[in-house]
Amino acid sequence: MYLIHPLPPPICTQDLALLKRAEPATVGHFRTVGFMDSAIRAHVRDLRIAGTAVTVRMPGTDGGILHYAMGCVRPGDVLVIDRCGEAITAAFGGAMAYAASQAGVVALIVDGCVTDLGELREHGVPVWSRGPSVVTTRVLGQDGEFCAPISCGGVPVQPGDAILADENGVLVLPRDQIGAAAQQAIAFQEHEKQTLARLRAGEKFPDIVGSRAAIEKNTVTAL
Repeated sequence: MYLIHPLPPPICTQDLALLKRAEPATVGHFRTVGFMDSAIRAHVRDLRIAGTAVTVRMPGTDGGILHYAMGCVRPGDVLVIDRCGEAITAAFGGAMAYAASQAGVVALIVDGCVTDLGELREHGVPVWSRGPSVVTTRVLGQDGEFCAPISCGGVPVQPGDAILADENGVLVLPRDQIGAAAQQAIAFQEHEKQTLARLRAGEKFPDIVGSRAAIEKNTVTAL
């Protein structure tokens, strides 16, 4: 049986633009929750996305619910797919990626496999997955759920959460935490520019960041 829930409100474009200025790895300097399993990897390089999570629970080999989702997604959405542990069958391939590009989907993130890697890159929609497979789903009319709470990469995902991702990983962020997380990360990134400038000027890294003083304070000289 398929269970269909309403789409979440889209995150406003200003919030997404702010979030996109933050690097996931920078957020990782001060936040430890919300990061998907590192085995879910990007199939693109040098790209960062931010968007509204639209969730799909897609167990087994029935791809019908993903077909339904592709008829509902909006520009700015990130389709996040929970494969419920299925690790053999590709959730989608080139045709689905093309449909996503036509719908204005920002990215597709799946806790499972995909296929047609060349076509995925050709159609221009960024994809994160656990890897490729040559076995594909079918429309079987069996089971699936749209826009319900799911788990992807070991992280709970609520419909309407913010997704921030690049080739280093994927972050799931409640929408009410976008501003604080993004601003802290952006400030950190700006400060890092000063660190790089000081390194170019000849200063040593442990002196700039204060680690030398901390180590010397807690060092016993070996005889």
